Amino acid sequence: MLVVDTSVWVDYFNGVENAQTDFLNKVLDSTPILIGDLILAEVPQGFRYDPDFEKVRRTLGKFMQDSMVGPALAVQSARNYRFLRQKGITVRKTIDSLIATFCIENDHELLHNDTDFDGYEEHLGLHVIHP
Repeated sequence: MLVVDTSVWVDYFNGVENAQTDFLNKVLDSTPILIGDLILAEVPQGFRYDPDFEKVRRTLGKFMQDSMVGPALAVQSARNYRFLRQKGITVRKTIDSLIATFCIENDHELLHNDTDFDGYEEHLGLHVIHP
């Protein structure tokens, strides 16, 4: 299953063209995409106007949705974060640690445009799509 990070969705909805949004455009109709609740909270909150918010909410609502965090995953995310800190890697956003850990624990691929995920890929086995 493919999880598309907020960093890609924001670019996609804002019409930014890059390798990740081009890849997303190619696979939208042919690849199962999972929208986690954390991403569902992050993406629409950046849109100022109600019509834009509703358009994004409706679009994301077309994909499979799942809860990303529970107590066990939260603790594992903290473990992963600490492990990376011990390696000298600082993840700037807790939500990225939660998303990465969710993908690792559930063997999902992640499409992103955010360097916070690099340590998870290099040291913890996060499966990342590199278009």
